[in-house]
Amino acid sequence: MAAKPRFSALSDGTKEDWDMIVAEQRKFVAKLPERILAHLSLLGGDYGGFPVDRLQHSLQTAELAAAGGEDDEYVVCALLHDMGDTLGSTNHPDVAAAIIEPFVSPAHHWMVKHHGIFQGYNFFHHIGLDRNMRDGYRDSDHYDLTEVFIAKYDNPAFDSSKPKLDLALFAPMVRRVFAAPKRGIYKRDDVSS
Repeated sequence: MAAKPRFSALSDGTKEDWDMIVAEQRKFVAKLPERILAHLSLLGGDYGGFPVDRLQHSLQTAELAAAGGEDDEYVVCALLHDMGDTLGSTNHPDVAAAIIEPFVSPAHHWMVKHHGIFQGYNFFHHIGLDRNMRDGYRDSDHYDLTEVFIAKYDNPAFDSSKPKLDLALFAPMVRRVFAAPKRGIYKRDDVSS
């Protein structure tokens, strides 16, 4: 069994303690892609009233993005855009955006974070909300990117006539995108590598 730091408050830790902690954290962070894939699998069988379950919707969105020639990072964002549904049922875009933020570009992060408002254009008027809520973001550099994401990939990805897709198709992409953070408070080469 590996040695463990012996302190009861973080402020009491020594350099040696933190060297041990960082070594263990590297191992933990390296397994993030597998935890993400496992979490995505929880969306299987959860229809929430939709024609396809949440996992198939996510897979169809990613498949459309891949077929549309988008890069791996974009396709992974398409795959993960609704992964927050299980724990953030009323703010799922924020949950997904928080998970992907260190690993993707600011543009793709913004797209995932705001996709729910943009998707609302297609149905908000049916549930008593303003379908043009997205217009409040017209000044964003990422407005057009997000509008295209919804129109081309997210909105048409509820096709119950499509054969079921397998999450394994996108596992290598998830592993590549989540191999190392691009930004964040822990983005020092000696800490995150």
